[in-house]
Amino acid sequence: MNKVSVMQEIDFITDTYCVDCPILRDLRQKRGKPGAHKFCIESCTVGEQLQFLGRELIKVSDK
Repeated sequence: MNKVSVMQEIDFITDTYCVDCPILRDLRQKRGKPGAHKFCIESCTVGEQLQFLGRELIKVSDK
């Protein structure tokens, strides 16, 4: 993977799943933005995929 393709994949995933996420919207109302962010990082499968792509982006950038 190259840097551009990783960034495009991140954008695609974010636009497809995160922009209109009803779970995120509900959690922001109940727990606030930090609580919703914590859910995305720890429990959401899309968040796990974004973390993986972020690590790949770091690997690609280091080369």
